[in-house]
Amino acid sequence: MQVIKNKKVYEMQAEICKVLANAKRIEIIYLLKEGEKHVNELAEAMDISKASVSQHLSLLKEKGVVSSKKEGLNVFYTINNQRFIEACNLMREIMVDQLNELVSSSKEILSVEEE
Repeated sequence: MQVIKNKKVYEMQAEICKVLANAKRIEIIYLLKEGEKHVNELAEAMDISKASVSQHLSLLKEKGVVSSKKEGLNVFYTINNQRFIEACNLMREIMVDQLNELVSSSKEILSVEEE
C-alpha cells in the first residue's frame, strides 16, 4: 500500500467523512442505491420535509457524492460513484462486528456472574 504524504488528501477524506457522518445522508445514499429519485420521493420515503432533504442533498452534491439532472420541474439525484455505497456497507459491517463482539463479551460476563 502506498503511503500518502500529501496532507491535503487526508483533509479531503475528512471532509467526505464529515458529510457521511449524518444518519439522514446515509439514508439518502441507501435510497439512491435503488436508482435515481427526486426530492419528493426521498422526502416521502424518509418521512421528513422536502426542505430538509434538499439541504442534505446540497451537501452531498457539493462533496461529489451525488449528482443531479433536471427534467421539467423535477430534479433527479443519483449516486456519483457506487464506491460510496460500498464504503457505507463496509462501515455497517464493522459496526455489526463490533456489536457482535459486545454481545459475546456481555454473554461471557453474565455467564461468569451466574456461576
